[in-house]
Amino acid sequence: MRHPKEGTPVVASEVSKVPIINAGDGGHNHPTQTLTDLLTIASEKGRLSDLTIGLCGDLKFGRTVHSLITAMTRYKNIKFILISPKELKIPDYVKEEKLKKNNIEYIETNDIEEYIDKLDVLYMTRVQKERFFNEADYIRLKDYYILTLDKLKNAKKDLCIMHPLPRVNEIAKEIDNDPRACYFKQVEYGRYIRMALILKLLEIK
Repeated sequence: MRHPKEGTPVVASEVSKVPIINAGDGGHNHPTQTLTDLLTIASEKGRLSDLTIGLCGDLKFGRTVHSLITAMTRYKNIKFILISPKELKIPDYVKEEKLKKNNIEYIETNDIEEYIDKLDVLYMTRVQKERFFNEADYIRLKDYYILTLDKLKNAKKDLCIMHPLPRVNEIAKEIDNDPRACYFKQVEYGRYIRMALILKLLEIK
């Protein structure tokens, strides 16, 4: 396992005699969450191709976003809507190495409602305080996006709303009972996928 930008190794995996599970690599990748996300999308949408996926919030430091983009480039007819303030845009290396290199169509915007009617999946993320060097910037950006029912008025009836959790306030609690809210199911799928991963590494069928 290596940092996708700099190529530096995850040291433990270089010397360990047992398998190492990458449960999140700083602000770079989060492979086990992506397995969870793939299972959620496949279960809720019935496919992993022909999808328009909105990624909203902290796309700069959001490791779940980086990993999900990497995984979804393997499937056909995937389009991304990248929704963020300019300070938290997707890193250039992700765009160059994952999106452009694989000819994946994408649009960058700071308006969550502009393309809401086109989305099959909306993946919300929190603005992570621990990633900021300046608390003033965190305070200014932390509430930049708050998803409400009003903002979903033009969304598809079968939209799948996801979030890696924990949620702060980027998804209003009024959405929790909306049939399009999939983030609690996502947690359940995460239990199953991580159990399966552990069993695989233990070679238990």
